[in-house]
Amino acid sequence: MSKAAEIDIASVSKVYGTTTAVHAISLKIPAGTYCCLLGPSGCGKTSTLRMIAGHETISSGDVRLGNTVVTDLPPAQRGTAMMFQSYALFPHLDLVDNIAFSLKMKGVEKDARRAKAMEMLQLMQLEAYATRRPAQLSGGQQQRVALARALITDPEALLLDEPLSALDPFLKIRMRAELKKLQTSLGITFVHVTHSQEEAMALADLIVVMNEGRIEQAAHPRTVFEQPATAFVARFMGEHNVISGRVIHSGDSQLTLSVAGGGDFTATDTGAAGLAESVDIAVRTDHVRIGEPLGKGLGFTGSVTNVEYRGSSVKLSIIGAGIEDFTAILTDREFFATPVKVGEAIPLCWDVEDAVVLGRLKH
Repeated sequence: MSKAAEIDIASVSKVYGTTTAVHAISLKIPAGTYCCLLGPSGCGKTSTLRMIAGHETISSGDVRLGNTVVTDLPPAQRGTAMMFQSYALFPHLDLVDNIAFSLKMKGVEKDARRAKAMEMLQLMQLEAYATRRPAQLSGGQQQRVALARALITDPEALLLDEPLSALDPFLKIRMRAELKKLQTSLGITFVHVTHSQEEAMALADLIVVMNEGRIEQAAHPRTVFEQPATAFVARFMGEHNVISGRVIHSGDSQLTLSVAGGGDFTATDTGAAGLAESVDIAVRTDHVRIGEPLGKGLGFTGSVTNVEYRGSSVKLSIIGAGIEDFTAILTDREFFATPVKVGEAIPLCWDVEDAVVLGRLKH
């Protein structure tokens, strides 16, 4: 296999008519990284992937692969390979010819390209199916054929557009493990577009959270999870409550904010909010407990609006203190030791280090 390449995206924008799909984003993806572009539909992640691949023209800015500026190169000359969501296999060709197709287009003679295709089938543990056609395979097998076809050109970077979206939940989890294993063994750079937080957390060394054509945060999964950079990331990753309010006091690396028509809350001031008058703070859902707060601004009393049993945990939805929708995730043991019902008023609390001030993206 060829070596991995660093991907450097420098102030890249994509404009369609009067709509800007990607706003001058800059991102460095280190060589050999498994990078997930994560975000809701329409956030610009697929446009970004297609600009790296060369399937979409870049309106402004540059993409560099290793030491080469590839901005104006056609896809076949970039050293990247793309695997599409639909797999796009040829129904009339057997697996060997499907996989060898790009080598055929490059003029590689038949025996050499078929031998290379068989090597790829072995890598995917599909050699027994060499003479089959795509329609005779399961979804997971078709996906492995599409992977083999993308990898036969020895790319420096493999680009994957929602590769697991067509699979059932059980197969998704199995293929996730296979993708990670494949990337580790090949050592090449993978850039994978997904809207699933769970998928990105399971696979990536680098998660890039996108929203409305901008990068909200690019960091290791644990950092994104534990220290979301903005309210959008905190909400999108789904493991934090976001409380918005007006700053009424700051100092000693803490600040207090007041929620309109509700309570006051204390948070650790990371300096992220600067001198803003209004701030967002994040409170980890799984660090919220039932009980009286130990300090001022570290909890509130609210009314339970929903109880959702999840097996190892129980999710409570609460309203109160000017907060419309607050979530607490308790372990099943904690919950069933003192169960609560919808309509009950309960005190909630958390520790000061579990409430963090969030930054805001400057547009």
